[in-house]
Amino acid sequence: MGAAIRVEGLGKRYTIAHPLQDGRYRTLRESLTRGVASLFRPRASDEEFWALRGVGFEVPRGQRIGIIGRNGAGKSTLLKLLSRITDPSEGRLTLEGRVASLLEVGTGFHPELTGRENVFLNGAILGMSRAEVRAKFDAIVAFGEVERFLDTPVKRYSSGMYTRLAFSVAAHLDPDVLVVDEVLAVGDAAFQRKCLEKMEDVNASGRTVVFVSHQLAAVRRLCNRCLVLEGGHLALDSTDVDAAIGAYLRGDGAQEAVWEGTPAGAPSFAPRRLALTLDDGTPLRGAAPVSSRIRVELDAEVADPDPSLVAGLAVFDEAGELLFVSHFTDGPERDWPRVEPGMLRLACALPGGLLNEGAYRVEVVAELRCRESILEPGRSPAAVWLRLSGGLSESPYWVSRRPGILAPRLEWRGRLPG
Repeated sequence: MGAAIRVEGLGKRYTIAHPLQDGRYRTLRESLTRGVASLFRPRASDEEFWALRGVGFEVPRGQRIGIIGRNGAGKSTLLKLLSRITDPSEGRLTLEGRVASLLEVGTGFHPELTGRENVFLNGAILGMSRAEVRAKFDAIVAFGEVERFLDTPVKRYSSGMYTRLAFSVAAHLDPDVLVVDEVLAVGDAAFQRKCLEKMEDVNASGRTVVFVSHQLAAVRRLCNRCLVLEGGHLALDSTDVDAAIGAYLRGDGAQEAVWEGTPAGAPSFAPRRLALTLDDGTPLRGAAPVSSRIRVELDAEVADPDPSLVAGLAVFDEAGELLFVSHFTDGPERDWPRVEPGMLRLACALPGGLLNEGAYRVEVVAELRCRESILEPGRSPAAVWLRLSGGLSESPYWVSRRPGILAPRLEWRGRLPG
């Protein structure tokens, strides 16, 4: 099986201009004079910025590859290079076959043309003959669900209609390589599922799919290989998609099982330490058995107590989905700890046998009820990672990780009917 994509030492450089400022307003004449003069001399304040540099990988035909990374990591730049929208500043890029790209809503559409006309226009842009487009036309329109508006100019389409039709054209015209960006996030849940199923069909026919998304669950479902970009460099290339996603999520500074620091908080609550231990107080190192009862210890500084303080934990899975939130005020008020000036020490326990094998992010969250957010779920810098292993059932029928995020072992009983 040959390679559909070869990337060797790929880099893309941009120039960022920083105009010199002397702190005073200028007249139009002065601005024009300085602008003309700047054409004939280099600006010492110009800065070189490498959006991508030293990236290399090879994608065999038929592979489903996901590309993930934070905003500014270089994902969109890489896709523009793969789609031949822009040229690399260095390195080499080779693509075999026809490439269809969907990088933003309505890519290649003309707003004044109708949906029907844009299907043929987009097909021509992708290298298809009129006869080939006509043969696929009914399937494209049916998938896009825009039959009623087919002869309406697309400038009157909603973003969802734009997306459905644009994706339908790109996916149905038999590209050798299908490149899809975060544009799928525009559609509703039903449309996203439909697109993922279509990309699976495209891949099943032996074609290559390159998928960029912040929806990690979709990357996990669709892709059998994952690239992680960081700061314009390739940080990880793995066929273990779960491991790649876990490494990406753990790259935000969260410690393994102990966090200590001084994040932005409030006088009413400022976390200082978060730690995971086994139930007997033994510090947690590495992965714990799924049956373990995990103790969570939280120290926070309270300079100015507030009776509306609500604080506790938020637990996320590896894909960044919020599983649950627990506050120290969840129970009866008589059981709440007293909050006084000084160090507030809180503790709770995660029950054993609840979470499945995997990695989980545990964050400190806090707010002044209905008044002020202090540490929001998903944005809290006070966080640790909990790793659980051994999620197999004792049943001989389970030889791999049990499906799902939760894996409780319920007590089953049975008897013969009658």
